[in-house]
Amino acid sequence: GEEMDQARQVFAVDLLERYATKNRGMITCMASGNDVIVLGTSRGWIIRHDFGLGSSYDIDLSVGRTGEQSIHKVFVDPGGSHCIATVTGVGGAETFYTHAKWPKPRVLSRLKGLLVNAVAWNKQQITEVSTKEIILGTQDGQLFEMAVDEKDKREKYIKFLFELEELPEAFMDLQMETANISSGMRFYVMAVTPTRLYSFTGIGTLESVFASYKERAVRFMELPGTGIYHGGLNFGAQHSNPNGDENFVESKALLDYSKLSDGTEVVKPISMALSEYHFLLLIGNKVKVVNRISEQIIEELQFDISADSASRGIIGLCSDASAGLFYAYDQNSIFQVSVIDESRDMWKVHLDLKDYAAALANCRDPLQRDQVYLVQAEAAFANKEYLRAASFYAKVNYVISFEEVTLKFISINELEALRTFLLRKLDTLSKDDKCQITMISTWATELYLDKINRLLLEDDTAIENRNSEYHSVIQEFRAFMSDSKDVLDEATTMKLLESYGRVEELVYFANLKEQYEIVIHHYIQQGEAKKALEVLQKSSVSDELQYKFAPELIMLDAYETVEAWMASKNLNPRRLITAMMRYSSEPHAKNETHEVIKYLEFCVHQLHNEDPGIHNLLLSLYAKQEDDSALLRFLQCKFGKGRENGPEFFYDPKYALRLCLKEKRSRACVHIYSMMSMHEEAVALALQIDPELAMAEADKVEDDEDLRKKLWLMIAKHVVKQEKGAKRENIRKAIAFLKETDGLLKIEDILPFFPDFALIDDFKEAICSSLEDYNKQIEQLKEEMNDATRGADNIRNDISALTQRYAVIDREEECGVCKRKILTMTGDFRMAHGYFSAGPLAPFYVFPCGHSFHAQCLITHVTSCAHEEQAEHILYLQKQLTLLGSEPPRNINGNRSDEPITSTTTADKLRSELDDAIASECPFCGELMINEIALPFIKPEETQHSASWDLRPQTNLANQRTISLPV
Repeated sequence: GEEMDQARQVFAVDLLERYATKNRGMITCMASGNDVIVLGTSRGWIIRHDFGLGSSYDIDLSVGRTGEQSIHKVFVDPGGSHCIATVTGVGGAETFYTHAKWPKPRVLSRLKGLLVNAVAWNKQQITEVSTKEIILGTQDGQLFEMAVDEKDKREKYIKFLFELEELPEAFMDLQMETANISSGMRFYVMAVTPTRLYSFTGIGTLESVFASYKERAVRFMELPGTGIYHGGLNFGAQHSNPNGDENFVESKALLDYSKLSDGTEVVKPISMALSEYHFLLLIGNKVKVVNRISEQIIEELQFDISADSASRGIIGLCSDASAGLFYAYDQNSIFQVSVIDESRDMWKVHLDLKDYAAALANCRDPLQRDQVYLVQAEAAFANKEYLRAASFYAKVNYVISFEEVTLKFISINELEALRTFLLRKLDTLSKDDKCQITMISTWATELYLDKINRLLLEDDTAIENRNSEYHSVIQEFRAFMSDSKDVLDEATTMKLLESYGRVEELVYFANLKEQYEIVIHHYIQQGEAKKALEVLQKSSVSDELQYKFAPELIMLDAYETVEAWMASKNLNPRRLITAMMRYSSEPHAKNETHEVIKYLEFCVHQLHNEDPGIHNLLLSLYAKQEDDSALLRFLQCKFGKGRENGPEFFYDPKYALRLCLKEKRSRACVHIYSMMSMHEEAVALALQIDPELAMAEADKVEDDEDLRKKLWLMIAKHVVKQEKGAKRENIRKAIAFLKETDGLLKIEDILPFFPDFALIDDFKEAICSSLEDYNKQIEQLKEEMNDATRGADNIRNDISALTQRYAVIDREEECGVCKRKILTMTGDFRMAHGYFSAGPLAPFYVFPCGHSFHAQCLITHVTSCAHEEQAEHILYLQKQLTLLGSEPPRNINGNRSDEPITSTTTADKLRSELDDAIASECPFCGELMINEIALPFIKPEETQHSASWDLRPQTNLANQRTISLPV
C-alpha cells in the first residue's frame, strides 16, 4: 500500500546538491528561473548554477567592504538572465545588478543604504538583453523603477516611484502585469506588506501611473494574518475603464491556517510556493501540499537534512515557473521538488465539491467521466429528478450496466424517465452496435405508444386540443421514427403500431420505409385521393403502383387522378385502359367533362401516342356521345402525318365501322367506308343521309373511271327516284344533275331510271344535245383516222428510201479497231463467222458518223467493253450464226446441193439481232464510249503487264560493268 502511495504521489523530493556553497559560507537566500538557481551566502557571495548550460560561477559582493557581510535577498528574472542581490553588513546595505554575461556585478549606488525586499519583473516584455521597466520594493516602504540594457553595461535609470506614508511598512513582495491596449500601456502592480495588499493601476508609464496616486487614494485590502488569501488574476485588454480602478483578482478565497494542523495551536508557514493547483507550505522541516480547490492536505514532503543543518532546518522555498520546478534549501543543501502529473486527480477534487463541469473538464478517460456522470445521475435520482437522472445515466458507459439502470426506473414505474434514458442512450451508442440500437429503438417505440394511449385515456379532449401534450408527444414520436427508420425492424414496428391501433403513425412509418402500397391503400380507404396521388407522384414510387391503384383512384376523384396522370412522364397509357373503361362504364351527367376522354385526347394529341388500344377506346367514347362532331374530327385527323410513310390513323377501321354501325353514326360510317376504299357502300349509305355527301364521296374516286361512273349512276338513280314534283320539273332537275357530273353521265345513262310512260318530248332538248355531241365525236374520229393513214404512207416511203441508202468508202479507210484497211481481201483477213463476204472483201460496218469497223473487230471490241450479260449474248448469237453457216447444203436425197436447206429466215433473224447488239450505235461516238469514262486506265487483267514498267532501285551496283562512251 505504501509503494502504491509513493507511485501515486504528485510531488517528489530529490537532493540536488549537498554542499552547494563551495565553502563560501552558509545559504541565506535563493532564487530561480529558467533552470538557473542563484544562492546568496552568509559571507557575501552569490553562486549561480545554470543547469541548462551545465555551468556554474560565483561572485564575491563583499569586495571592498570591511567586516562580516551577508546576502540579504537575491532575485532572478523568469528567463534566468538578470539578477539583483542586496548585501548587508557593517557598512550598511548595498544592492547589485549582474547579467549572466557580465564578468562582474554593477553596484546600484542610488539604492545605497536601502534593503531591497522585493522585485517585480516585467514578465510580459523582459528579454535577455533588456529588463524593460522593473520595480524594486524596500524595507522602508519605498518603490523604485529601474531599467537595464545589457549592452550599456550599467543601469539606464533608477527612479523613485512611491512611498507608504499612512502606514509605513516594509514591502515583502511585488507583482507586475502589463498589457498593450489602443490608448497605451496599462500597468497593474500588486504590493504586499505584512498587513496589507496594495494595488496600483493605470495607463501610460510607471512613473505617470504612480504619480496619479498623489491625487487619488491608493487601493488596498487589509490582510487578517490568519490564513492564505488567494485568487485568480484576470488582467488583459478586455478591461478598458480609463480610471484604472478595477480589481483584477477573481474567485478570491482565504485558506485558514487552522486547516493545516490537527491541534488547537495555529501554525503559520515559514515559506510558501504556488503550483497550478496546490500550495506548497513550509511548516517546520516539512512541506505540506494543500490542494487549492479542496483545501485538503494531499501530501507531506520530507527532506534528508544533514546533521550540521538540523538545528536550523529548512530555511525556505522558491519556484522556477519556466521550468515547472520547486526548490527547498537549508544552510548547506538544495532539494528539488518535482511535479508529477499534478492535474491527474483534479477531476475527483472537483467532483467531491460537486463542481461537475470542472470535474468533467479535468477527466482524462471515459472511466473518470463515467464516475462524474454516475454521481450526477444518482444525486438527481435521490432528489426524484428522474428525467435529469435518466439523461446522466445514459452517458455512463462502463461503471453501471444498462440493465441495472432500466430496472431502477421500472421498479418505481417511471416510464417517462425510462423512455428518456433509452433515447439518450441511443445518442451515445456507436453505429456498429446495430443489435443494441434496434432493440433500444423498438423498446422506445413501445414506450411512446404506451404514453400516447395513456394520454388519450386521461384526457378526452386531447385529440381536439391541438396544444395538448398528446399532440406534442405524437410529433416527438414521429420525429423519433424518422430518425430511427433505418434501425427499426420494419415488420416488428408495424406490428407494434397495428397492435396499439395507431393507424396514422403506421402510415407515417410505412411512408418512411417507402412501403407506399400501405400508405396509398390507407388514403384510398379514407377517401383522400389527392394525398394518395401525391405519394404516387414521388420519384421513388414505382409506376406499377400507379397502374395497380388507377381503377380505385379514378372512381374516387377522376379529375385529380387524370391531372396526376397527365403530370407523370413515364406512364404507359395502355396499362390504364382497364381503369378508364371501368370509369367510362359508369353513368355521367350530361354536361360533365369526361375525364377519360380528356386524358385520351392528351395522349393522342400531346404525347402522340400510337397505341391502337388507346385510339380505339377514344373512338368508342366519341361514338357514344350524342354529338358526333368530335367523332368526325377524330376520324378525319391524320395522326401519322409527322412521320415519313407513316399511317394516317392507328385505330382498327373494322372495329370502328362495327362500332359506328352499332351506335348508328352514319356519317362516321360513310367516312370509314371511304377510307377503306369501299366507295359503293359509302355512297349507298351517304344517299340515305345527304345526296351532297354522296356526291362528295363519288368525287373522291379519281383513278378508276368505271367505278366513278358507277357511283354517279347510283346517285342519279337516287335523284330520279326521289323527285316528287311535276313530271316536267323532275326531268329538268335530272338534266341539271347531269351537268354536275362534268360530262361523265349522258342522258342515255339515266333514261332507264325514268318510267316507261314518260313522254319523249320531255327529253327532246337533252337528247338533241346528246346527239350533237355524238356527231362531233364522229367527225373528230374521222379526222384522226385520216391523220393515221397519212402517217402510215410516210413510214412506208421512209422504209423504201432506207433500202436504197449507201455509203462511199475511201479505199484507204482504216478499221477503227485493228487499224487495217477496211477494203481488205478475205485472204488477208479472216471472214467473220455467220457473214457472207461481199465478194473477196471481209465483212465490215460503216456508221453515219464516218467510223468504219471490220465485223469481227467490232464484235471483239463491243464484247470487251460491254457488261458480262450483254457480252455473253453477243457471243451466243455469233456461235449460232457460225453453226448455221457451217452445215453443208444437202438435197432431199441426202446428197450435197448448191441450195442451202438451212432456213434463211432463222439466219436473218439472228443476224438482225447481232446487228442490234453490236451496231445499234457507233462504239466510238455512242453510250459505250461515255461509259468508259468510269473505267480505270489499267484493267485488272493488265496489272501484271503494268507492273513490269515499275522503276526498281539497283541493289548491286558494285557488280555492274560500266561502259565508257566516247563523246
